[in-house]
Amino acid sequence: MNIQAAEIVPDPNTARRNVGCRLCGSRLRHTLVDLGMSPPCESFLQADQLDQMELYYPLNVLVCESCYLAQLKEYVSPETIFGEYAYFSSFSTSWVAHAKAFCEAITKRLGLCADSFAVELASNDGYLLQHFLPLGIPVLGVEPAANVARAAVEKGVPTRVDFFGVRLARQMVAEGLLADLIIGNNVLAQVPDLNDFVAGMKILLKPEGVITLEFPHIERLMAENQFDTIYHEHFSYFSLLTIDLMAARHELRLIDVEELPTHGGSLRVYLANEGSNWVTDDRVAELLDREKRHGLTEMTTYTSFGYKAQRAKRDLLAFLISAKSEGKKICGYGAPGKGNTLLNYCAIGTDFLDFTVDRNPYKHGRFTPGMHIPIKPITAIEQAKPDYILILPWNLKDEIIKQLHHVAAWGAKFVVPIPFVIVIDPSELPR
Repeated sequence: MNIQAAEIVPDPNTARRNVGCRLCGSRLRHTLVDLGMSPPCESFLQADQLDQMELYYPLNVLVCESCYLAQLKEYVSPETIFGEYAYFSSFSTSWVAHAKAFCEAITKRLGLCADSFAVELASNDGYLLQHFLPLGIPVLGVEPAANVARAAVEKGVPTRVDFFGVRLARQMVAEGLLADLIIGNNVLAQVPDLNDFVAGMKILLKPEGVITLEFPHIERLMAENQFDTIYHEHFSYFSLLTIDLMAARHELRLIDVEELPTHGGSLRVYLANEGSNWVTDDRVAELLDREKRHGLTEMTTYTSFGYKAQRAKRDLLAFLISAKSEGKKICGYGAPGKGNTLLNYCAIGTDFLDFTVDRNPYKHGRFTPGMHIPIKPITAIEQAKPDYILILPWNLKDEIIKQLHHVAAWGAKFVVPIPFVIVIDPSELPR
């Protein structure tokens, strides 16, 4: 991605959108956490860009006392973030399996068939919609990143390269493309204009259609100190309380919710039209009540979170300083967005990590934004034989440790940084 200053110019309407809460418009007066300044997390650099200027923006998350939406201001436009995107969902085996299980379950639950139509928003490389194809269910992906969308088309998944909102929804309806199912996995957080996005889904949805959205649960983010899941690409952080208010604002209704282990703890919510025949599951009221009991309507719950992030930073740096003082070799595993937040917040560069590795060949030969850690293929671990491997996508730690169990042969150990440092010896684990 070209990082020259002229290429990253804020949208002229950004200042207007940043005046108040992006959902309800209320004044923002409370801070969840301030992680300092950081470059856009997916701005992986090529070697000839290392001497160029990088733009840094604040990672200061505010909380709305009216609708409880935690949010970053829109410092970087979606067009900049998704012009060329480095994240391909299919490189996570467990995430693809998660998507396949969802497709099979939702097909049965909604009775989807050849006469149905399913749309996924931010469909990435077809990791999910590909599983509907053998079931004979017509699908369409909407994906703003053209380089990622090409990978989906190559899998046979019809994909439209565009940003979703009211404009595109009306265009699709004019083409006769009303949806029985609208899917949005880990996209809601990446939408700066929430009301336009949700209004678009309302327009596109059939009267008895269903919307499913998955997103990290802010209750888990705070409880398990997942501060590194905060980055500029994620404009918003949701509780079920916020989703309930958001749905009602657009004449939609929460009909069910599931708690998922993905991404450190996520929610999958089911929305339907306000006047539809869908019955609301008891799980909705139960989780709303639990969030209230856990203080998610109290600003003090949010404003106390910053201390936990500071403690985790000190904890990780103390471990790394001690290990390097003992002459240990340390590398990273993965180059995810959350990893770049962690590296920049903690100022972890090549003085601590010799390199990191990633399964995505797009990132090989590039460098992480800000800290400029080289990214290599997985095989670099066998060549270097490090003493410690810092797992940056810690939500996939079980999958990664299983893949790399063989590093126990030379005594390597894994380091998981969140919620606080944990060292795992693979020689002590069953194969």
